[in-house]
Amino acid sequence: MHRRQALVALALGVIAMPARALTQAMPEVLLDAEQSRRLRAWITLIVAAQLRAGPSPRWQHRDCAGLVRFAVRESLRHHDAAWVRANGLQGVALPPEVALTSAQRAALRDWVDIDGKRQAYVGALALVQANCRPLGKELAPAEAGDLLFFDQGDDQHLMVWMGSYIAYHTGTETASDNGLRAVAPRRLMNWEDTRWRPVPENSNFIGIYRLAFLSR
Repeated sequence: MHRRQALVALALGVIAMPARALTQAMPEVLLDAEQSRRLRAWITLIVAAQLRAGPSPRWQHRDCAGLVRFAVRESLRHHDAAWVRANGLQGVALPPEVALTSAQRAALRDWVDIDGKRQAYVGALALVQANCRPLGKELAPAEAGDLLFFDQGDDQHLMVWMGSYIAYHTGTETASDNGLRAVAPRRLMNWEDTRWRPVPENSNFIGIYRLAFLSR
């Protein structure tokens, strides 16, 4: 099977699998409704901060999956005054802290890779296959912090649903372009390159995914 066919089959297989099977390699951790709401608020705030001020020096792996991992990791930190200063968020209204048990915090320390091993770094495909559950190809169920997953053959790509717009990193940076983008849903649905349209009839758009540890 060619790489393109294999990746599409694998990604489509994720959609067909029940949520339980998607998370079988993950520890039994599920945030409650309030924890999930707070984590979503932090994720979108941190992504928005990157868009506004440019990539944080703390964000080392700068690509689409790296943006998601960074936002989740920073969301789970204790956000003291030093953290706020380091991230240029003085004067910004911050969400309530995500209060986690020690077991939850330990379970969320790493990501599950496709082979089931836990590690700090995973790519876009592993993020959705082993760490998310699918919501289908309609945008209506998406909530802030959910992910749009595209398969473009040799590359897979993630975008973050921010509520009123979509954010992502292109995967490349130059001296004049930090690779970060924000686009309105209507604009993306009419994108000139039809491979990037998040519509059901686009075979390159695999669907909307939700981080598996979010209960809602």
